[in-house]
Amino acid sequence: MEAKASTMHSHCLEIAMEAHKVVTPPPMSTLQKLKIRLKETFFPDDPLRQFKGQPTKKKLILGAQYIFPILQWGPNYSLKLFKSDIVAGLTIASLAIPQGISYAKLANLPPIVGLYSSFVPPLVYAVLGSSRDLAVGPVSIASLILGSMLRQEVSPSNDPLLFLQLAFSSTFFAGLFQASLGLLRLGFIIDFLSKATLIGFMAGAAIIVSLQQLKSLLGITNFTKQMGLVPVLSSVFHNIKEWSWQTIVMGFCFLVLLLLARHVSMKRPKLFWVSAGAPLVSVIVSTLLVFASKANNHGISVIGKLQEGLNPPSWHMLHFHGSHLGLVMKTGLVTGILSLTEGIAVGRTFAALKDYQVDGNKEMIAIGLMNVVGSSTSCYVTTGAFSRSAVNHNAGAKTAASNIVMSVTVMVTLLLLMPLFQYTPNVVLGAIIVSAVVGLIDIPAAYQIWKVDKFDFIVLLCAFLGVIFISVQDGLAFAVGLSIFKILLQITRPKIVMLGNIPGTHIYRNLHHYKEAVRVPGFLILSIEAPINFANITYLNERILRWIEEFEAEEDSKKQSSLQFVILDMSAVSAIDTSGVSLFKDLRKAMEKKGVEASA
Repeated sequence: MEAKASTMHSHCLEIAMEAHKVVTPPPMSTLQKLKIRLKETFFPDDPLRQFKGQPTKKKLILGAQYIFPILQWGPNYSLKLFKSDIVAGLTIASLAIPQGISYAKLANLPPIVGLYSSFVPPLVYAVLGSSRDLAVGPVSIASLILGSMLRQEVSPSNDPLLFLQLAFSSTFFAGLFQASLGLLRLGFIIDFLSKATLIGFMAGAAIIVSLQQLKSLLGITNFTKQMGLVPVLSSVFHNIKEWSWQTIVMGFCFLVLLLLARHVSMKRPKLFWVSAGAPLVSVIVSTLLVFASKANNHGISVIGKLQEGLNPPSWHMLHFHGSHLGLVMKTGLVTGILSLTEGIAVGRTFAALKDYQVDGNKEMIAIGLMNVVGSSTSCYVTTGAFSRSAVNHNAGAKTAASNIVMSVTVMVTLLLLMPLFQYTPNVVLGAIIVSAVVGLIDIPAAYQIWKVDKFDFIVLLCAFLGVIFISVQDGLAFAVGLSIFKILLQITRPKIVMLGNIPGTHIYRNLHHYKEAVRVPGFLILSIEAPINFANITYLNERILRWIEEFEAEEDSKKQSSLQFVILDMSAVSAIDTSGVSLFKDLRKAMEKKGVEASA
């Protein structure tokens, strides 16, 4: 019995140690290889697979549904779905109206433009968008960047018409860039905005946005046009004589009310309507207070009369030439990338919660065309906002029809209710903005990044401090540059670890990670854990030779057996180019001179 067991053990050991040769892959032409590489690069999701084996009529229907997602859910739309969508649509409209007016002022645009931007873009997205939960409209960060970048060359107070024209032109280029990314399948470009970069940038931008609202919250007239922390605080304290106690009291009361409503909704998600309706309630109550007490004659500034009617066409206001063309293209590029990143991230977040798929490239096209159409209908940059989409999700939205309901509600407001906003105080709009951007400061996420990756935390910190102390766009650019530098480091300085054997097994693991792993006498086993290419072969060559020298020196000092074999484990190497092949030829020659056998 013991002999049989010993025989079986010996047989199993032979099987375990059996060598398997690598089979040469089937031959392919250069054209076939190029086709496969391009397909995997630009079409990893294979969007055409649904058309395979389908009759012509079915292909036409699928094609129309792919381009216009509304044709997928529209034919099966029911009264039950409409009941859910109308509640969600009315709820987000109550949030979109005051936020639209507030964000337009943040972008140094007429307040009415914020409402225009909450009317046409949601209709376009409802037809082209694939997310059921995304609520479309102006957002704080894009508004801030649009206003700050354009204001560098054009004053919104001295030349408001030109500033408005440049805002619409920037929106056009933002939409063109977004749609182009989707059509050309280049969505991976926005992945260079890492999570750490976005968290730091959003937190810094939230503080800058909040500081900008001190003008409204304190009633200051002569406020700095700069965005940095130091200039803003300097302006605040140099203009103490302009502070209005009536404005401060009103602003403080409504800000506390809005933050309290937000806190209640966060603690009890079923009470989402509390934070959703708080901004509109604040606008109504403050407007009635100002109208009844004539507070506008006692130091509290108001919006003033707003234009009635639907969006006027603005295609004739777009600038495609002249001295400001570079400015609008740059502004469009920056705002386009940021709004696209936010919109897709929000859409995917809620799609994961409801277990459905959002096509990133289709979303880029939808958001891009939405902004192109918007630029011709007096709208500025719009996307899917997280706060508004969260309300839409919690309110029970079932389809993109909730955007249509919101749009119709805004349309009614534009046609009939504009005179009611004449006495709305600017201080309340400032309070609404502050309460909205507070949620962009994600301290737990920053702490988690600090625990996991210190370099990522440095990127986060650079984005945050850059936005606060330099400028919004420069802080973002610096953080993106650091992220790219990190990627280049990982490519040019690949990880190499020394492996040891776990006693009693044929398993080899990192000596630094596994305490029980031990070196094999006479063997240097190294694992390369990255693709090998022209960018890192010099480092790999120098590092491997150094490993060998250190190993030999250590073996000599311990008077153990000399190095006989160098084994390179390349199971984690996903690709190798011609320069990498040359590296191993050179290493083999170097090893032969040392009398060491090399194997990979």
